[in-house]
Amino acid sequence: MKVILQKDVKGLGKKGEVVNASDGHARNYLIPRGLAKKASEGNIHNLKQKKKAKKRRRERELEEAKEKAESLEGEMFTFKVKAGENGRLFGSVTTNDIADKIEQETGQKIDKRKIDLNDNIRTLGTKKVSIKLHKNVTANVKVKVTEA
Repeated sequence: MKVILQKDVKGLGKKGEVVNASDGHARNYLIPRGLAKKASEGNIHNLKQKKKAKKRRRERELEEAKEKAESLEGEMFTFKVKAGENGRLFGSVTTNDIADKIEQETGQKIDKRKIDLNDNIRTLGTKKVSIKLHKNVTANVKVKVTEA
């Protein structure tokens, strides 16, 4: 019997695949537990439509990320903070601060977890920071820290 898997089933296949299962296994185990549904024409058509919609959504997200990266690439964001001797800051500039500054100046909301910063900035100067907007798209910005 052909079935469409609703969840990953070990030894049979992954979610969304159309697989052949024995009649008894499908009727007595897979379908009652919601792991699969019968592969009728209507169900297969719905599965194809969902896959197309998912693909379009991924393409749209990639395009939006590319546009965002293009607008952010090479931008400089300046922070004025109090510093002590030898250019050491009282506190630090964090990914949250950088995300807030980007939203203030450009109006683009960036998730602080997507900002690649090994450690918080604790000294004066300019530092390159990369922002991972998508799996394949990153933007590089400069963060300049000056004394207030």
